[in-house]
Amino acid sequence: MTDVEEFLVARGAEEMPHPGGTLLAHLCRTRDMLASWGARPALCLAGLAHAAYGTDGFPQGLVEVAARPTLVEVIGPEAEEIVYRYGSCDRGFSYPRLHNGGPMRDRFTGAEISPDGRQVRDFVELTVASELDVLTHNDDLRAEHGAGLRGLFTAWRPYASGPAIAAVTEFFG
Repeated sequence: MTDVEEFLVARGAEEMPHPGGTLLAHLCRTRDMLASWGARPALCLAGLAHAAYGTDGFPQGLVEVAARPTLVEVIGPEAEEIVYRYGSCDRGFSYPRLHNGGPMRDRFTGAEISPDGRQVRDFVELTVASELDVLTHNDDLRAEHGAGLRGLFTAWRPYASGPAIAAVTEFFG
């Protein structure tokens, strides 16, 4: 078990239910999917810790947002920035605007930010990996959200890597 995994286990990720078993299992699968797509180490670390602050779709966090420096110590500043952007995303506001270069809204502060190209690509890759894992492990969520996510991922295609696009195509047919 890596130091990051031990950090997550100490905060309850191994006991927290999540589609496909536990939150820790989901986080590890997300990291592994990103790695299989050739993602750089910081993005893979972000995949492993992406729910540390909770998300708009999974509000149970493992670390308080006020304790961001603690997560920075564990995964580094680049990976933590990705985790924060992912966890802080107000999905209802941000998702439909992102493919047009629109702003993202921080659900914790209400601030709107305009991410640069790399930040958008990281966000898209992480979102695709996480959501594909969730849909793979929960037929009800796939039935409820699959069509919407397919449309979203199609709109985000310019920001996704070739392997992520291939995974979406394979998953949705």
